[in-house]
Amino acid sequence: MSPLNRKLLRDLWRIKGQATAIGVVIGVGVMLLVMMTGLTASLTETRDAYYDRYRLADIFAPASRAPERLTTRLAGIPGVAAVQSRVQGRALIDIPGQVLPVQAQAVSLPDRGRPAINDVYLTDGRLPASGRPDEILLLQSFALAHDLHPGDQLNATMNGARRSFDVVGLAQSPEFLYTTAPGELIPDDARFGVIWMSRSGLAAAYDMNGAFNEVLLSLTRGANLEATLTAVDRLLAPYGGFGAYARADQTSNRFVTEEISGLVAAAIGVPPIFLLVAAFLLYIVIGRIVQSERGQIGLMKAFGYTDGELGAHYSKLILAIALGGALAGCLAGIAAGRALVGIYTDYFKFPFLVFQLEPSSFLLGIAVSLLAASAGGFMVLRQVFGLLPAAAMRPPTPPDFSRAGHLSGALGRFLDQPSRMVLRRIIRQPGRMAASMLGIALGMALSVAMITIYAGFDRTIDLSFSVVDRSDVRVGFTHPVSTKTLFELDRLPGVVRVEATRTVPAVMSNGLHTYRGGLIGIPAGAELSRAIDRELKPILLPPRGVVLSSALARILDVEIGDVLDVDVREGRQPVLQLAVAGIAETLLGSPAFMSLEGMNRALGDTRRVSGAYLMIDQAYADDIYMALQNMPTVAGVSLKSQARDAFVTLMNTGAGAIRYVMGAIAFIITFGIVYNAARIAYAERARDLASLRVIGFTRAETAFVLLGELAVVTLVALPVGAVLGYYLSFGIAAGFSTDLYQITAIFDGPSHGQAALVVMVAAIVSGLLVKRDLDRSDLIEVLKTRE
Repeated sequence: MSPLNRKLLRDLWRIKGQATAIGVVIGVGVMLLVMMTGLTASLTETRDAYYDRYRLADIFAPASRAPERLTTRLAGIPGVAAVQSRVQGRALIDIPGQVLPVQAQAVSLPDRGRPAINDVYLTDGRLPASGRPDEILLLQSFALAHDLHPGDQLNATMNGARRSFDVVGLAQSPEFLYTTAPGELIPDDARFGVIWMSRSGLAAAYDMNGAFNEVLLSLTRGANLEATLTAVDRLLAPYGGFGAYARADQTSNRFVTEEISGLVAAAIGVPPIFLLVAAFLLYIVIGRIVQSERGQIGLMKAFGYTDGELGAHYSKLILAIALGGALAGCLAGIAAGRALVGIYTDYFKFPFLVFQLEPSSFLLGIAVSLLAASAGGFMVLRQVFGLLPAAAMRPPTPPDFSRAGHLSGALGRFLDQPSRMVLRRIIRQPGRMAASMLGIALGMALSVAMITIYAGFDRTIDLSFSVVDRSDVRVGFTHPVSTKTLFELDRLPGVVRVEATRTVPAVMSNGLHTYRGGLIGIPAGAELSRAIDRELKPILLPPRGVVLSSALARILDVEIGDVLDVDVREGRQPVLQLAVAGIAETLLGSPAFMSLEGMNRALGDTRRVSGAYLMIDQAYADDIYMALQNMPTVAGVSLKSQARDAFVTLMNTGAGAIRYVMGAIAFIITFGIVYNAARIAYAERARDLASLRVIGFTRAETAFVLLGELAVVTLVALPVGAVLGYYLSFGIAAGFSTDLYQITAIFDGPSHGQAALVVMVAAIVSGLLVKRDLDRSDLIEVLKTRE
């Protein structure tokens, strides 16, 4: 082994603590990058494979009632590969021990064989037998939520008739990865189920013999999607077609895609931020390590080593630290990704999920780490290699500190000797102090941003379920009903207030920007479900025009005063031109609001409602629920408390759970930065500190000289980190936001306080660790001149 390689091993052992700390900072950044890119690649591949294997439809086309013979004409549309008609309807399932029935969707299966489109994945039991209309499959997640298994019986109400069914199997489906009751946005396995049963049995229940109310289509490769949708709508229009839509607009697929997109955005935006912070720290540390080797470099040059040999030697030192941290981060990223696979399998309801590695994440993480390390060393080596051996072996020329004399003299009357030494160090080396301060500030910025995101999630919940929605119960009707139904609800004992609402499906367009969603009508002066502005004040809905949520306004790229084309997909299906009258601060979903009176007037259906919000006296809750269950026009009842709990569960799993991983990594990086700052200061001043001990300073006084500098730098870094973290939180919040919910980044005092506490705790722990090494140092060994 060459002398330089032996020196390399000795140097790595000598700075093992510092090298380990740097490696950890690099490693956690690379780990996050590998983990998140691997997860997004795995989820995307699994989703696509699941859709392909079980033949998820490319087009969904609901209708009121269309004859079965129409499928032949649909199959003749250019680009259509396969057509399958089916019957579906809403149902209410009675769960023993629960007052309120649970909403469900009933879907038909072919009487013989498996579905050609939208097949099911059987997880337990068997398919319903031919000629047995009382046999059903249940969605597995719903069955597990209520402890239902094959062999159990289930009572359900379909089309007003109560029936008893035998559960013969449990199933999953790519169509129902995300399940939510009609009119709701939040999935809850316990509050919405799916029933599959034979086509003949379901057709008899909903009076659909020889007819269907939904058709599914698969397309050939290269088919014109828009032309096919237009052709399908034209054929279904005489039979009450509600507007065909593509897979991209299917509720379950949209949710899954949005969640994966949120992870992709976070994987693209967040890990590079962490890696850049780690790279900056590495630049500072490596630069100072090489600068401290100035004398040795001069001595080795005097012995005949060339600049190239010395450059290669120090490059090995730099790359060993960076590469070690990056490789450890890659391995940790693989382990973390595999650990999260099970969570995402349950969250997305995939029957299988295999963690897939993304080679580009390894290359990117290692490349960033090595480039940052190399840049830090090159900047210093370039300066040192320009010196002659004799000059390099001499200490650097002391800087001129005369201009700081008057400041030291003025404060000398108020400060003791150790305090003046701390002050002089800071004043005389502002560049190094600024670099250390910026490194700590960046660490705090990461902590501020992540804790602010935690607060943003809480704010989304509070705003959505306390300020926007102030009801207790939401009632959905089987079809738009007369406002007379509201008087029946208002007469129920215990009902304090009733407010009507009407939701119609619509496609909103602004040029090339389109969005398929719901147009929500609420009465003027609504109190239970409102549209609010940025100041959290209710928006007075105009008689004409529409108020968009801020998320929808961004999607459609509109501002107040612009005109939207709104293609209503219900009733007479008019196409409306509505002016944007306002922007609402709605953090749940992407709704569009109209005044209820204006909506009914535009649709030509006066005094019609599709649902109602209730405020109730909880003492009468069970009686109210029982009365609602017995009303034939009520299709479903949802409690706000249950919806809130489901939303909390939603945001604490899946993409939302990643915020805790990122938060933990941010705290690790913050500690690593502060610890490295302390270790650097100690390494640079070890000889000076030992000299102080020799001339009579106590251990406490010597430690104060060292740690006082760290304390001042840390305190100065706190406000800088708070400002950087505030702006950083906007980028991270955008990465977590989806069409389903939006996370806002606001100034949150407690979040900044908690982040500051994290930094101060890191500084205290780092100081104690460095002080322990200082107390244990061998004064004679430290004071020796290194030859």
